[in-house]
Parts: sequence; C-alpha cells; structure tokens
Amino acid sequence: MDVAASMEAAQAQTGLDDYGPEADAMVEALTVLVRSANDDADLSEQGEAVFGGMVTSLLARRLEIEGWYADHPEIGDQEIASVLFGVGLPRTGSTALSYLLAQDDTVRSLRMWEATQPTPPPELEGEEEDPRFIAAKAAMSGLGSVPPEIKSMLPSSADGPSECLDLLNLSFRCSMLDTVAQTPSYGEWLVHCDFGPAYRYHERVLKLLQWHRPPNRWRLKTPAHMFGIDALDAVYPDAKFVITHRDPAKVMASLASVETAVVRMYTGKADPHYFGQHCVDDWDLALRRFLAFRDRVGEDRFYDIAFADLQRDPVGTVRGLYEWLGEELTPTTASAMQTWWDGSQADRGTGGGHHYTAEEFGLDDDELHERFAYYSERFPFAT
Repeated sequence: MDVAASMEAAQAQTGLDDYGPEADAMVEALTVLVRSANDDADLSEQGEAVFGGMVTSLLARRLEIEGWYADHPEIGDQEIASVLFGVGLPRTGSTALSYLLAQDDTVRSLRMWEATQPTPPPELEGEEEDPRFIAAKAAMSGLGSVPPEIKSMLPSSADGPSECLDLLNLSFRCSMLDTVAQTPSYGEWLVHCDFGPAYRYHERVLKLLQWHRPPNRWRLKTPAHMFGIDALDAVYPDAKFVITHRDPAKVMASLASVETAVVRMYTGKADPHYFGQHCVDDWDLALRRFLAFRDRVGEDRFYDIAFADLQRDPVGTVRGLYEWLGEELTPTTASAMQTWWDGSQADRGTGGGHHYTAEEFGLDDDELHERFAYYSERFPFAT
C-alpha cells in the first residue's frame, strides 16, 4: 500500500484535490498507519484490499467535506451550542446510554448513516427519503455474516447514534484504526501523538452536519475520547462529560474478544494474545490520562453512571443526568426511552451470545484486578 497512490485514487474518485486545513497532519498520520500496515500487519491480499479500500474511502470522504466548505464557506460560521460527551471504557453501557439520550429530539446525536457519509449535509425535511438512510437500513438488515462477538456488542440501527470514530478517522488519528489490523508501531505513535488536528476536524464536520439539520446541542460518545482528552478540551472547553463505569477487570477479555473478531473480519487472521495485551495496555493508559484530566479541571463537568444502575433503572438513571444538566426530561421523551430499552432487551435475548474467557487472550483475572485497583478504589460502585 502507498499513501500517494491512495490519495490519487481518492482524488480521481471525487474529482477534488483539497484535503482542507491541517492536511499535512493528516498525511503524517496516514503515513505512519500505512507503514505499520505494510511492515507489521502481515496482511493477506484480501486484507490489503480491505485496508486500502478503507483508507481511500476516508480520504474521499474528507475531500467531499472540503468541497462543501469551498462552495459554502458560511458553514464555518455555525455555532455549536453545547456538547455532552459520553466516555468511559467500552462494554460499560455507554452505547445503551447513547441510544437512550438519542430518544430526545431536542438534542442532536451523530447518526450512523450520516457519520459514514456526511455529504451532502443532511436536511431536516425529507430525511426518511435520504438515499443514505435507506441504504443504511438495507445494510443493517443484512448483518447475518457479522461475527456474534460484534453483533452482541452493540445495539444498532441506521438512524441510531454512532460513535465519533468516523469523524476522528478523517484525520487518521483514532484508536479504531489500530484495531483494523495488527499495527503496533502505529498504535505506539498514536497514543503519544497530538490529537489536536483530529478534534479541530471533528468540530468542522459537526458544523457541516448541523448546518441544515438543527438542533445544535449535541450528545456524542466514544470511549476513544479519553486518549485525546486534552485536545478535545481545547476545542470544546465548555463540554460536559457523562462517564459509564464498570469493573475494568470484567471488561478487558470482552474487549479483546471484540477486537480480535473485528481484525479477523477485516484481514482474515488475528492473534488473540496480542489483542489481549493491547486492550489492557491501551485502556489503562486512556483511563489514567482521563482521570488526570478530571483531577486537573475539577469535578463540575463530570457525571458518573454505574453500569449496574443503568441496567436496573435506565430511565431513572438518565433522569438523574438530566437533573445534573439542568434540563427537563419530558414524559414523552421518558416514554420513548423506556420503549427503546424494552425493545433492546428483547432483541438481546435473540441475538446469540458473546462468550469468552480471559485465558483465551492471555489474561489473568487476578492480575487484571491488581492492575486496575486504582480505578476500583476510586469508583467502588464500578462492579
């Protein structure tokens, strides 16, 4: 794979050649990623094709975004009124929480179909006839070949909330890209890189998405925000955070199972022990980085939710969050939340299983509890 060739392919596909602000930073990150994929990943021919196609698609997406900005520079004048970011480890209920919050139509979530294809900018009128939405619904109905580890991990629908990963990917500074193939040198570079270009571009895409599709109050989430939390804060200094909590020792094997399944799906093979250690090292770093940030800025911007509380009383738990935000949870929205929750529980019962053991990934439960003891001591309700 070759960076220049990928960029040329994206330009030929779109007829555009401007990658927008901080394009040099984008190329820097992409160069590290491609070099790691070439040198470290031992990709099959099919794996190379999949990986290369992903890179070209992201480049084309960015070119198309910049095409809209070139034609409509007023998009940059958009104001984002507020953002609530959902963070915390994966597998802690953060996705369920994001779906509950997405039932409130007075705020804006990042929907799956627009996250993957943000152009043309969505319009409030006629969204249900948008070809991207229709195509996404069709794709969601054909997920029979998706590994059960992944299918059981996330509730999903075409217009449901997506993580911010697709937006961060546009700058090639995102932890998701380190779980498409076995790319250790990229992963090492990534956790120590400047995430500023990724979050400045993240804001650029949000402005585009809300341009003709209000409201401009956002509910966003991805655990990966913890890696670049200082850069996020520089772009969104007034953001608030809701954190879902669960014992990290219970989460790591599940994460390793999902990462291994994702890489096998993309490239045909994956080393489970590599991804076991990868999960532990990366998420330990992310948690410590986020907690240091929280200690530095103070407690006023953070709201904690225990996984067990969300499972026991989802709407009541969200009501507490609304009270903290100073917002009203209307009866209509509360009813929509409960309806979504009831449906998700019914779907989970028919979705197969997500079965794994720590040993499959070279992990030991006692060692995990020892390594993450600092977290369990600080948040004893994370069980």
